[in-house]
Amino acid sequence: MAANGTAGGLLGDNICMPPFLAEADFPTSGGYIAGRLCSEITGPSCCLPCPLTDWVYDDNFNTATKSADWINVAGMVACAFLLLSWLVLPVERTHRHYLSICLTIAVVFMNLGFIIPLAGKPEQCYNEITPHGQDSSSLCAASGAFLLLGGWSGVMWIFLRALSLHLQICWQMVVGRNYMWFSQALGWGIPIIGLVLLLVFSGVSFRFGQTCHINHENSLADFWIPLLVFAGLTVIIQFATFGYCIKVYLASLADNASTTGHSGAASYANSIRTMSPRQAYRRVKRVVQLQWRGIAIVLIIITDVIFFAIIFVFLDNTVEEIKHNQDKVLDWILCIATHAGDKKACLEEARPLVVGLPTITAVLILLSMNGLWLLLFLGRWSMVTGWLEMFGSCGGRRNKEFVSVDARMDLKNDARSYEMLDRDSEAKKEDLLTPTSAMSPTSPGRKTPDYFGQTSPYKSYQPHNRSYSSPRPPQNVQFEMMNTQHYPQHPDPAHAHSHSHSHSRSYSEDYEDLNPLGMNRTDKQDEEGYNPSSHYRQGRGTGHVFI
Repeated sequence: MAANGTAGGLLGDNICMPPFLAEADFPTSGGYIAGRLCSEITGPSCCLPCPLTDWVYDDNFNTATKSADWINVAGMVACAFLLLSWLVLPVERTHRHYLSICLTIAVVFMNLGFIIPLAGKPEQCYNEITPHGQDSSSLCAASGAFLLLGGWSGVMWIFLRALSLHLQICWQMVVGRNYMWFSQALGWGIPIIGLVLLLVFSGVSFRFGQTCHINHENSLADFWIPLLVFAGLTVIIQFATFGYCIKVYLASLADNASTTGHSGAASYANSIRTMSPRQAYRRVKRVVQLQWRGIAIVLIIITDVIFFAIIFVFLDNTVEEIKHNQDKVLDWILCIATHAGDKKACLEEARPLVVGLPTITAVLILLSMNGLWLLLFLGRWSMVTGWLEMFGSCGGRRNKEFVSVDARMDLKNDARSYEMLDRDSEAKKEDLLTPTSAMSPTSPGRKTPDYFGQTSPYKSYQPHNRSYSSPRPPQNVQFEMMNTQHYPQHPDPAHAHSHSHSHSRSYSEDYEDLNPLGMNRTDKQDEEGYNPSSHYRQGRGTGHVFI
């Protein structure tokens, strides 16, 4: 600290004007020592009481920060709903994607940075002039780590989402499994490494409300500059994608080629030079229609992060400038000293030294609303209906399962049925063929149901005028064997059983030398004497076909 002024000499040595406290009365270890704001204007090394924000802002500052913390609670509930829906509900209900899931987890980390101090209510000061740091307060270390990790992760996943959209639209690349593993390594690896570096070389402390923020030492090198680099790349990639979309749209307006009326979808394997401007515009339009939610999320979160970074860096630099150039705060120090610590009388003198309360409130609220933005753009109404159906099934309501239409209708009374089964109970008992009845020597043989008889229910079927599939009774056609021997026709099906033994004997005698699994040679004489049309003749039977 530079010695500036001799106001302490008017009151004597080692005496500080209120509300300032002498630094010599406090230990030189414990808490974040570099966070003290001391000056020799009002006495030898006199320090402003902790916390600093209580002296440069009015009483509405604590109310604004607490309101932002409660908005973070609402954002946490929204993120929890999204994550549980993606975990439990089927994918057709949620349309989950790893880019959305990882971005939501990053926002959860950021919300925890504000919720932990809201629940724990930590003491901001180690003693009257020294704020707590990560070494003296575990709540400070946890809240600061979650806040910075969430900020880092959010920027990285926003960058990866913008890059994925750019590759799909501008370069027609399919982002598959390789890009997923690349995103996981980059999206979580860089934030974890960055968190370790900033905790080691900078640290966090209570500097701005109940949430711990990164300290000034080395903060530009290990946090702010890398963060703003990726944020800037995201903005450049996003606007390059927008520029390409505008270019394709303008080119499609001037495209009068006859091939542009083709409705087929352009293949990703095709080069952009092989597509007409109108076709390229239709492809870009489809991708934008599918990804507009992600585009909106990218723009909103990257705006919040850049806004917060600029405001906090400006505030941090102002505090450091006050420590090294105390002439800038001379008017305010003299005002607060002469008014015996009445900060309300000196708020006008403090206004040029700090960021305005409306700006601070806007930054905190925008950061707190990230979870709500995710629910608005990534959430779907099908998630709600999916949960309602799940809870309804657990409450005893039976789910509607898929059942065929013909399984629900009464086939016995419905004339529209096409089921070729006899539904009459007595007919079932008579025609049912069991292994026992099949082996019985007294069995009359297999009976063929009379589908097209006088009592058949299918005679009432009225085919459509343009239908070619209406059922018709088969013609009385008989098929005879390929050899020259003609078998007698049986006019009555009831006599089929009496001649079955003679037919089987004749069949076995003619084909006993043939190999059923091989290719058998047929005599040429038999081939010449065979005429397929001569063996089909109209019968006078009852409508059965014999083979």
